[in-house]
Amino acid sequence: MAEPLSTPTPSWSDIPLELAGLVLRLLPAYADRARFSAVCPQWRAAAKQLAVPPPLPLLALPDGTFYSLPCTKTFRFPGCGFAGYKSACGGWLVFPSEGSCILVNPFSGGTVTLPALSMVRLRPPNADLKHMPADTCSWLHIKDKSLCLSKLVMCSSNLAAAVVKHEIKGQILVCQPGGSSWSVRAYDECIEFEDMTFYRGKLYVLSNHENLSVVNISQDQTTGDPQVSRIGRVIEGDCDPVYMLWTEDTRADRKFYLVESGGQLLMVRRTIFSRLMMYDEMEDDAFFVERNEFEVFEADFKQSRWISVTTLGDDQVLFLGRRCSQAVPVSQYGIPGNRIFFLDDEEVEVSFRKKKSWMRTRPLVSMT
Repeated sequence: MAEPLSTPTPSWSDIPLELAGLVLRLLPAYADRARFSAVCPQWRAAAKQLAVPPPLPLLALPDGTFYSLPCTKTFRFPGCGFAGYKSACGGWLVFPSEGSCILVNPFSGGTVTLPALSMVRLRPPNADLKHMPADTCSWLHIKDKSLCLSKLVMCSSNLAAAVVKHEIKGQILVCQPGGSSWSVRAYDECIEFEDMTFYRGKLYVLSNHENLSVVNISQDQTTGDPQVSRIGRVIEGDCDPVYMLWTEDTRADRKFYLVESGGQLLMVRRTIFSRLMMYDEMEDDAFFVERNEFEVFEADFKQSRWISVTTLGDDQVLFLGRRCSQAVPVSQYGIPGNRIFFLDDEEVEVSFRKKKSWMRTRPLVSMT
């Protein structure tokens, strides 16, 4: 009598590609997708081949750990310590280094080297304060003072742009990753820049008066390095002064964000209302944040104006941070849309003290 043929035990590695895609679409957290890819080589290959929506962003904590939305526990990338970063830029963490700046991608382990902020080429190279109007503040006035990297954007593998500030005034620097120096237009007036983003192949910058400008980049004929050739206004803002919102015991501060959503460039106006607290032991007044209000506007480039947006749509959620902002489609995850999540940071406070948010030092990191 012949022995019955044994039926091979099904293997998880034999999961059909279509089914793997359905599973991945139900995993909005990066940590869960990483675990999916770690099951076996076949699942790892499936995760790379499938066109699935991006996972929700991560929050990078100061101790080098990460918080993967919507999970409740922090985690670390295996074998990697990321403590000591100073900023975030999309999927990159920014680390200071002697004579340079190192960008590390925690997802891939890749690195990019940028010049130190002290290494800047002037355009024109013979720029002199004698040629500057007396009432104009330019890079020549702030270059030797304490500088702060306000925003860093990796436009491409050949172009990085940064907004560098002294107090509230700022300038735009550009460089080629791996290059020896940044480039700056020495005579351009310092502006109170609020945000910068790379949208549809162009670099845009937003001022605190809601003026949107496009930054035209050219190539240095001598070195081949990128340089700012012109900054042109494309939308004139119509923003009332924030001090008009102040009362005797309430103050208001405004922050602005640029973020692409559904193929459109949005400006988010965030108004932070703070109420006075009185302490006998304190000589100065202190304020605490009472509430935040958000208004969203879409850039209408044909009419050169901002158009008010009353809804983001049931599929969209905005994650806002000074270092990185991102719009994420969430309907496939069963997460309610038409919402805004935001991070506090050190730039909220400029003229008065307030309680610190627990998210103040946690930049947003998006997986690319």
